[in-house]
Amino acid sequence: MKVHGKCHCGQITYSAEVDPEKVSICHCADCQMLTGSAYRVSVPASKESFVLHSGVPKSYVKIADSGNKRNHAFCSNCGTPVYSCAVTDPQAFSLRVGCLEERKQLPPKRQIWCDSAVSWSMSLGDVTKVARQ
Repeated sequence: MKVHGKCHCGQITYSAEVDPEKVSICHCADCQMLTGSAYRVSVPASKESFVLHSGVPKSYVKIADSGNKRNHAFCSNCGTPVYSCAVTDPQAFSLRVGCLEERKQLPPKRQIWCDSAVSWSMSLGDVTKVARQ
C-alpha cells in the first residue's frame, strides 16, 4: 500500500510502501515517553520504498535496555515524531501511523510490550465518545 506522510506543520513530507498487516502498537515505557501518550502506533517501510520529499528531520538517538541504538526522527519546527530507524545503515523505517494520510486504513494488527501498558489503554470501549470539541 502506498502511503503519504507529513509532520503537523508540513515541513517534512514523505511517501513509502507499507504492508497494512504489519501495523503494530507498542506499549513500552520508551514509546510512552517519546509519544507523550499511552502507546505508539507504527508500520515498517523498507529503505527502498521510503522517499523523503521535503524537510530534514532532526533526530534523537535512544539507547534501549538491550544497548541497541535507535534513531528517532522528528520535525525540528513542530516536534512531530515522524519515524524511527537504525542509527547506521537503516534497512527499514518505522513510520508513525498518525502522520500518514491513510491512517484510517491502517488499523493495528498486534500489540507488543503489553507488560508495560497502562491498564486503561487496553480497553477504551466504555470511555465516553464526543464527535467534536
